[in-house]
Amino acid sequence: MLVSVIVPTYRRPDLLKNCLKALLLQKFDRHLYEVIVVSDGPDPETKIILDAFAGYDCPIFRFLQTPKKKGPAAARNYGWQNAYGKVIAFTDDDCLPDAYWLNALVANCNPNEYIALTGKVTVPIGKRPTDYEQNTANLQTADFITANCACTKNALIKAGGFDEQFGMAWREDSDLEFKLINNNIPVKKVESALVVHPVRKSRWGVSISEQKKTMYNALLYKKHPELYNKKIKVKTPVLYYLILSGVLMTLTGIIASGHQLTIVGFATWLCATVYFIAKRLYTTKLSLNHISEMVVTSLVIPFVSVFWQWYGAVKYRVLFI
Repeated sequence: MLVSVIVPTYRRPDLLKNCLKALLLQKFDRHLYEVIVVSDGPDPETKIILDAFAGYDCPIFRFLQTPKKKGPAAARNYGWQNAYGKVIAFTDDDCLPDAYWLNALVANCNPNEYIALTGKVTVPIGKRPTDYEQNTANLQTADFITANCACTKNALIKAGGFDEQFGMAWREDSDLEFKLINNNIPVKKVESALVVHPVRKSRWGVSISEQKKTMYNALLYKKHPELYNKKIKVKTPVLYYLILSGVLMTLTGIIASGHQLTIVGFATWLCATVYFIAKRLYTTKLSLNHISEMVVTSLVIPFVSVFWQWYGAVKYRVLFI
């Protein structure tokens, strides 16, 4: 077996089916690759989907599941550690690899060497996307993401695989990239290795719950401060602290009967919040539903984001605020 494709998933059978169909259509020798779907915890619905692909002798479709939910990093580790291939390719269950994806990856590496590959991700969105769609489209400019990358098994062993402390789909791919760099393993960009990442449907107000991921910025910063500052640089925006300062000034003014402080604080909060809303709407969809979502979530996000940022700093014991 030359290549093992690892697809982590958890209870998203409809998305997974489309991904598996794309992997079945690879213009690559079917005797030379296998597809390993790893469920992040017990997942009977996904097992049913894989049973439908069990009749294919080539490529081989295998289904694994972790004993409990630990996040996609743990699922990927479980997959590649049980893989037969010398080259381990990664994609996600909501992605559609191009028919020549595996050809492009394999053509650019020696399976016996220490090397990693990163391909090109396309996110199809309209001219006025939603805020969620626009954030997803940022994947197109990422250096190294698990939606489209590959490593020789030798490279993964040397780098130590994924850090399972990253319990959500956030920064675990950057951590692997940084470990590869620190181990002097080259990361090669392969523009011809294409994966389409459609934007999946999101619930109203999803940007609030997405803020929880920011806690893992602190973990990544603690592990790789120099590379983090060089390649990512993301910390809590000053705008969020300005909004919080406005609220604190307002409350302090009310408690202390300081009318001037109350007015200054309220004006600070109001101006900063209106600016935040306008910034998010400037290039995004202007439907009534989306505008109302941006207004409501913009009132909440600064507080939630700062909370999770500080939570990560405390949890991982690192000055990252």
